Amino acid sequence: MDKFYEGKPYPVNLVAEDPQIIYPKTMKPPVTTTAAELVALLRERILAGEFAPGSRMHQVQLSESFGISRTPLREALAQLANLGLLVYEPNRGYAVRGFSVGEIDAAFAVRARLEGQACGLCARRGLGRDVIARLEDCIRRGDRVLGKGELDPEDLAPYRQMNVEFHETILQESRNPFLLDFVRQCHNVPLASDRVFDWRDHRVILRSHDDHHRILHAIADRDAERADALMREHVQFAGQVLMRMLKETSAVLAAEPAPAA
Repeated sequence: MDKFYEGKPYPVNLVAEDPQIIYPKTMKPPVTTTAAELVALLRERILAGEFAPGSRMHQVQLSESFGISRTPLREALAQLANLGLLVYEPNRGYAVRGFSVGEIDAAFAVRARLEGQACGLCARRGLGRDVIARLEDCIRRGDRVLGKGELDPEDLAPYRQMNVEFHETILQESRNPFLLDFVRQCHNVPLASDRVFDWRDHRVILRSHDDHHRILHAIADRDAERADALMREHVQFAGQVLMRMLKETSAVLAAEPAPAA
């Protein structure tokens, strides 16, 4: 199967500079000195789309950008390759890995099952009042963004952060470290992570955020079966929206005339 976007530019509505961006550029390079810090930073930047699939990770430029030596950077790049986010080619170095449409779809299917199970575990065990309060705060933040009745590009970054916190909290509170680790492996397929949105249709985002309300209610009611099912449907819906967008974009690109030689 051909790799989707590997070595190719993003389609028009996936480009970070597009006004309807999917991946906000929100992270500024902090002072980093260790390989572990660089792994965390570069992983987030790859998942946030700041490095497109196929992009070369030039060590000289990166080390100058971060103001660090190349030794921890080389270690970080090797670790990111082990995580599956980068590929290494002899004499060419590291590049951001590309994924096929089929691989993205498969990652969403696994995410849906695992996050559903995590949600069910939270409901079965019950969450403390402080955790429920954190999830309620996430929902209120999402409500404020969507209460405007339209999608503002400036609201994408805070909505994205809210969504990550909501999902991460549920995964962590499932108290099953394997679920958390395996879901994060799915997130290493960038377009299948919980950081990705098609920030164009208010109705689609509102429908997805309504799921957050229902999921929290099911957890608070200790209804494990319903919580599991709602989270599975929530992630599956996100995957369906993204897959439809990718296919539509691919069709548009395929119909465009080739540039003159």
